[in-house]
Amino acid sequence: MTKIFALCLFLVSFIQTDERKVPEVNLKALDGKTVNSSTFSNGGKPYLICFFATWCIPCKNELDAISDNLKDWQKQTGVKIIAVSIDDPKTSSKISPFVKTNGWEFEIYHDESMDFKRALNVICSPHVFLVNGSNNIVWEDNSYKEGEEDVIFSKIKDCVKK
Repeated sequence: MTKIFALCLFLVSFIQTDERKVPEVNLKALDGKTVNSSTFSNGGKPYLICFFATWCIPCKNELDAISDNLKDWQKQTGVKIIAVSIDDPKTSSKISPFVKTNGWEFEIYHDESMDFKRALNVICSPHVFLVNGSNNIVWEDNSYKEGEEDVIFSKIKDCVKK
């Protein structure tokens, strides 16, 4: 009996769930207010969490591509974009002007402590997480090449269908 119990525990340790929740971490909004990531939602519709840095060219390219397509994506899926800067204290003063210059109309936050980045195991940017209407992370990608926004949108549409 003990051997069967041990075997069951061993097998259960290898079962992975597709549901991964957004961790609860405090972030700074561009207006300086503290916001906890546990409040992120989109009324039952999907949203993207996009990690970026002002010095990261692929990040800028990815967010520009998302921005260029956002109105159409929203019409079709209702998706919302949350962009999170991982700039360090030396470059953090550039976040707000950078966002304004690029005309991004997303929710923008700064992960000052890098706790959110660590909690989601973000090693490099850009890094995108797709969160479904139940606030579960259902897909992620940690690179960007031109045209990859089509893959992102395909994943968003798949998420809406489920």
